[in-house]
Amino acid sequence: MLNYIFGGIIIISVIFGIFTGNGSALADGIINGAKDSISLLTAMAGMMLLWSGIMEAASQGGFTKIIGRALSPVLRRLFKNVGKDSKALNYISMNVSANLLGLGNAATPFGLSAMGELYKLGNSSEKASDDMVTFVVMNTASIQLMPTIVGTLRQNYGSQTPFDILPCVWISSACALAVGLGLSKLLRR
Repeated sequence: MLNYIFGGIIIISVIFGIFTGNGSALADGIINGAKDSISLLTAMAGMMLLWSGIMEAASQGGFTKIIGRALSPVLRRLFKNVGKDSKALNYISMNVSANLLGLGNAATPFGLSAMGELYKLGNSSEKASDDMVTFVVMNTASIQLMPTIVGTLRQNYGSQTPFDILPCVWISSACALAVGLGLSKLLRR
């Protein structure tokens, strides 16, 4: 559905650009936009590859198990139907670790694996289990200690202090997580 909406917006914009005599500005915008998107893509891809590699090395080296043990008391309270040594809990802790570092793209594979394991642990119906809903809320409204993607974007667009937004990010993400988890617990009943 969104493809049709965005496609329609682009077509309408091109038509209006041509009929209002702004065809040259439209062409310049398309060329400059393509150039800017490629440079942004290369900057973002480099950062994402670096942090995805670091997360994989941390996983292979056992660092994520240490993080998982540290997060385990909190996660076991949130996910009561998940066993202590479950793969789901390990994937959830990996996802939370990546999200804490602001690495949403590195967290995605762990999140998908966690959902698969939570699905297996649930009643295997088409309806999402309470743990699955809690995980989606927690993943969506995650606390980011170091929003690396936003920092990279701010630096690429000329910010002298790309991480001066940290207190705002911490407060807003903590509030979003608290409200989301509270509502998921409340609506569960």
